[in-house]
Amino acid sequence: MVIAVAKITVHLPECHSLKEKRQVIKSIMARVRNQFEISIAEVGENELWQLADLGMSCVSNDGQHASEVLDHVRRYIEETRPDIVVSAFETELIHW
Repeated sequence: MVIAVAKITVHLPECHSLKEKRQVIKSIMARVRNQFEISIAEVGENELWQLADLGMSCVSNDGQHASEVLDHVRRYIEETRPDIVVSAFETELIHW
């Protein structure tokens, strides 16, 4: 079993309040969950209204497949939300 985890940092230049940020982040997380069936949550930068850290995880029997899924999520966010800038993307594979 392989667990792939990723942390993606996004910059939200068009958000001007925490309320706007929460709406955008909730929308992104719902779309990603529905499209890819992975776990995703806001894991950092909770009080900054133009920055968010999202944590994601995927379990598979193939490490390459798990990594590809998380990379597809990153590209999906970049392509479907041009108003958001992905500023960092880190992944790690855990072999259990």
